[in-house]
Amino acid sequence: MKKGSRNRGLIRRFAPYFKKYKWVLVLDLFCASLTTICELVLPLIVQYITDMGMNNLEALTVQIILQLGLFYLILRLIDGAANYYMASIGHVMGARIETDMRRDLFDHLQKLSFSYYDNTKIGQIMARITSDLFDVTEFAHHCPEEFFIAGVKIVASFCILCPMNLWLTLIIFAILPLMLVCSVYFNRKMRVEFKRSRVQIGELNAQVEDSLLGVRVVKSFANEDIEREKFEEGNQQFLTIKKAMYKYMAGFQTSTRLFDGLMYIVVVVAGALFMVYRQLDPAQLMAYLLYVNTLLTSIRRIVEFTEQFQRGMTGIERFVEIMDAPVDITDAPDAQKLTQLHGEVEFRDVGFAYKDDGTEVLSHINLHVTPGESVALVGPSGGGKTTMCSLIPRFYDVTEGAVLLDGKDVRSLTLHSLRSLVGVVQQDVYLFSGSVFENIQYGRPGASREEVMEAAKKAGAHEFIMHLSDGYDTYVGERGVKLSGGQKQRISIARAFLKNPPVLILDEATSALDNESEKLVQESLEKLSKGRTTFTIAHRLSTIRRADTILVLTEKGIEERGNHQELLEKGGIYAHLYELSTGLEKV
Repeated sequence: MKKGSRNRGLIRRFAPYFKKYKWVLVLDLFCASLTTICELVLPLIVQYITDMGMNNLEALTVQIILQLGLFYLILRLIDGAANYYMASIGHVMGARIETDMRRDLFDHLQKLSFSYYDNTKIGQIMARITSDLFDVTEFAHHCPEEFFIAGVKIVASFCILCPMNLWLTLIIFAILPLMLVCSVYFNRKMRVEFKRSRVQIGELNAQVEDSLLGVRVVKSFANEDIEREKFEEGNQQFLTIKKAMYKYMAGFQTSTRLFDGLMYIVVVVAGALFMVYRQLDPAQLMAYLLYVNTLLTSIRRIVEFTEQFQRGMTGIERFVEIMDAPVDITDAPDAQKLTQLHGEVEFRDVGFAYKDDGTEVLSHINLHVTPGESVALVGPSGGGKTTMCSLIPRFYDVTEGAVLLDGKDVRSLTLHSLRSLVGVVQQDVYLFSGSVFENIQYGRPGASREEVMEAAKKAGAHEFIMHLSDGYDTYVGERGVKLSGGQKQRISIARAFLKNPPVLILDEATSALDNESEKLVQESLEKLSKGRTTFTIAHRLSTIRRADTILVLTEKGIEERGNHQELLEKGGIYAHLYELSTGLEKV
């Protein structure tokens, strides 16, 4: 009951995607009914000719035979045209539904917060947005069609056969419920294994992605054998699941073949007995055999479709799982559009804890930053520096207190307008597959080439870009693999320069730069910081000596605050960290 209820629930979630194409679906089912009529008419024609040949051969003229042949030829032409529509337009409808679902899935993924991606493997998402939805395409086209055809054939056959011999018809159709019981049993088993196989292929995708993206680390440690073992373990698990899946599929198909044989035996034996007792004539027995063949052909098609049906239902289930993932961070119903920003930032008794495990990262953080002020955050790893800055553009939402921009709670502002006015240079630099120009222009889509080049100059990137093979049109490779770490960092900084935001967050922005590049970028960052509120997260403390305010953030919260000189004179945590930092730099 639970299985059936779940299937109905999944179908209800999937059904709205047919709405745009309802007339295509109606015409597809109409064509399916035409092809079914063609199959149902043939046994009647054969019965008529056989009956005439046995009982009134003189009346079976050449003209009647030719007329029946022409009539059936016309039906076959109609059948051909209808089948062409089903195979072409019907499949296109399925592809369009797949496209719509993939678009909705991608749109939803764009809305999900960092928290979702913190706990979800990208390989699993890729499996759901590609292979799973391809299975849904076949399901969308064939599911209504196959079940409609099977239903029409069963009902029509029953109506045609009952007048010939009611008892033989009832005996034949009494076997169908037994077939249904077996089908339901094996279907349930297959459904479980199909779901497991989808989960495992997602795990396999994630493992392959992880291994290939880290191929340089793998090779540098000569750990190819370890990666092979990890892959082989996942691959063998997938094989085990497939074995179980095919075992149940084989049971399903075998039971169906046994019922096929039983159906033919019943028709031949019972039909012959009825014929002996003059309750059935030879022409009708032949018609029965042809209709049973038609029924069994239809059932066999359903059997063959069962695998695709299970794949489709599994695909829909995995699609729904992502679509049901809650969007944690959304615009409030009365959210205001932020058109300009002076840059005043306030943390008012802010606390933050991760929802999945309740780990508290920040507690009772109070801070007021005036427009244009430069704030640096330092402290041991895990103190919450990056998390604190991530609360400003609402990558995460506070669990206590409030973050305010120009006196407005960030939760009262539209996400798009908020993030358009806050620039971020991430600690982990990410470049998109494309050219250098496209990656910098990402900071402000539509910016001119001159504006992109000016941003690159400010970031100290122009010179090395001009020495690349194609300058600004140089392809950077997947994740910028063709560039050095320092080059990628400077392009990422140029992207932020181009955006030119009133509030700037630099998360280890100069960590991957050599001394010469760092000096160039640091000078540019200082120019950019004038008149703008800047938050800088740094472990290299020499880069933040000129910050207006330095915060020492630990697990206990903000333990120290002041400028560089004040904190050195205090002789506390900052002074100790600075001593360690300068000592390492000298080394």
